Amino acid sequence: MHNSFCQTVPPSTDQGCSADFLRVKALARAGDASAQHRTGFMYFHGEGVGRDLGQALHWYLKAAYSGLALAQYNLGVMHQRGQGVERDEQQAVHWYLLAAEQGYAPAQFNLGWMHARGVGVARDVTKAHGWFARAAAQGDAGAQNNLGMMYETGKGAPRDLARAVALYRSSAMQGHARAQFNLAMCCQRGEGVEQDEQQAIEWLRKAADHGHAGAQFNLGLRYDKGTGLVQDSERAAHWYRRAAGQGHASAQFNLGLLHDTAAPPLRSEVLALEWYRKAAAQHHAGALDHLGLRYQNGQGVERDDVRAAALFEQAARQGFPSAQYHYGLLFDGGRGIAIDALQAAHWIGLAAAQGHLRAQFDMGLRCDAGTGVAQDEQAALHWYRRAADKGYVPAQFMLGVLHDRVDSPAYDPQLAVSWFLKAAAQGYARAQFAMGLRYDSGNGVTPDHHAAYAWYVRAARQGHARAQLNLGLMHAAGHGAGHDLLAAYAWLAQAERGGAHGARAARDQVTERMNIDEVAQIARLEEELELA
Repeated sequence: MHNSFCQTVPPSTDQGCSADFLRVKALARAGDASAQHRTGFMYFHGEGVGRDLGQALHWYLKAAYSGLALAQYNLGVMHQRGQGVERDEQQAVHWYLLAAEQGYAPAQFNLGWMHARGVGVARDVTKAHGWFARAAAQGDAGAQNNLGMMYETGKGAPRDLARAVALYRSSAMQGHARAQFNLAMCCQRGEGVEQDEQQAIEWLRKAADHGHAGAQFNLGLRYDKGTGLVQDSERAAHWYRRAAGQGHASAQFNLGLLHDTAAPPLRSEVLALEWYRKAAAQHHAGALDHLGLRYQNGQGVERDDVRAAALFEQAARQGFPSAQYHYGLLFDGGRGIAIDALQAAHWIGLAAAQGHLRAQFDMGLRCDAGTGVAQDEQAALHWYRRAADKGYVPAQFMLGVLHDRVDSPAYDPQLAVSWFLKAAAQGYARAQFAMGLRYDSGNGVTPDHHAAYAWYVRAARQGHARAQLNLGLMHAAGHGAGHDLLAAYAWLAQAERGGAHGARAARDQVTERMNIDEVAQIARLEEELELA
């Protein structure tokens, strides 16, 4: 290890110094090691004398050569940070080692940290563990926390959660914010300690009050979601804001979400956009995705499809499924990017593989139709099923459609009915119409015209034109419904407006069959339909 102190001592100017400084310096000149260190300290901090890092280095060196551990430690710090001397991490290790071997805990901690990170010395987690353990045994809170992390993760030490918790607790009791946060997480997950939400919250509060950004974010999240605490958007915003002010990207993003979705007075499009921008500047994928949506829709900003595409791409390349889905959709429409069905399927497929619900349904449609991918009914079935099993109603309906195809290997009328019924029961109009058709024709079910009528009504009330047409025909024929030409006319008129093929001709036929009184009521019916 080389020595960087063969240098001329910088001249000092002690004019205007305090009497205390002059007294200490006189002792230092007489060879008192403690006074030499104290003189260096006073120069370093500008205490009783003008700040002079060169003089601080000079006097620390004298004390260090006398074997004073604290001076050796401070020389290590100055070399590590490049204060008053060129930054030299190897020299820092040299001085820390001299102090650490004398049992000085802060030097042992710093030496452990440098071995753990491979700074100024080859990375060696075993040596890091050894130095942290020596410092921790002396009660050094930082070393206890770091040692706890090694036992929690099994890096540099056998995994031992109970031991990790004990070390975190010892450190946390001294007010170490990171240890308080780590202990809170252990209590929350029940790792190394019995799961205890209230203990987790208590330690989160302590860490948050000590300024730990991660704890502030987690406390905000609990207030935001009502997890272990009464839901309180104002308190959530308070803690998010404190963490966000320290540059915590997820807190910045969540604060943006709060301002985007909360009730007034928290709701603010301007503030939401501001926090999304801050988080996006740190490459937070969720913020990039939300910002992309704003540019795509012109929400709070001028619409810019090219900018939206760039933001979606940044987040998509981080593996964020929502952004992958949105980026893929841009290739479909050619908004801000060239149309490319293959790229659309690629990005939407990546999102689907990560469980993105809409992407899974979309991939089902693409595999079904052969859009951007080879047509593959089995693959379509796979993707529809994944989305359907999560309760996505359009996917449940499409499974019914696929199982209803006579020429498909997946043809199964009973299975088709079961999927149509699931979607229909949740109010999906196309599935309700499909159930009406099945009861009308006896396809996969026992024919039941009254049941068919009931399903057609549910679909028709949602504006399904073909269901409206069928209801009109049923009333006109008295088939599964009471014979009622006025009701038939009303449904057929609605079906015509919805674009149902054959509705106009059927309506005209119904009109021809009406008596004078019924014809007279047509004008009233038309007026009611206009009002509706």
